[in-house]
Amino acid sequence: MAESDWDTVTVLRKKGSAAQSKSKQAIITAQRKGEAVETSKKWAAGQNKQHVVTKNTAKLDRETEELSHQRVPLEVGKVIQQGRQNKGLTQKDLATKINEKPQIIAEYESGKAIPNNQVMGKIERAIGMIHYLIDSKSIQEFERTSQGMD
Repeated sequence: MAESDWDTVTVLRKKGSAAQSKSKQAIITAQRKGEAVETSKKWAAGQNKQHVVTKNTAKLDRETEELSHQRVPLEVGKVIQQGRQNKGLTQKDLATKINEKPQIIAEYESGKAIPNNQVMGKIERAIGMIHYLIDSKSIQEFERTSQGMD
């Protein structure tokens, strides 16, 4: 009988499930009680992010200067557009052919995309322009040959 203490109270209660703790009501209740509440959203949790730009992002964060990633030149975008049109493909058709989103093709053609060798290689093979997208000399050469064909 020495072990039983009538002054201590033991409360047996189940812990709420994860779904309950994520609900808006549970968050408001915890805030009313004065408990610490941390809310954060998962970024791109259920999406398939294939081409994430991780190149030098930590370096860009540390720098105080105005730095940015190099973009695809407009000349390259024009070459992609001409090659795509010569094949009779729309942006969506080309994107489907290389297993990318149509938005990526639009970014490359408008010069807003950050160059990705994997995507550039797929585009080159799909439109049949091997190594035309590599340097500006090849671009100028392509423009001369395509004008001569018209």
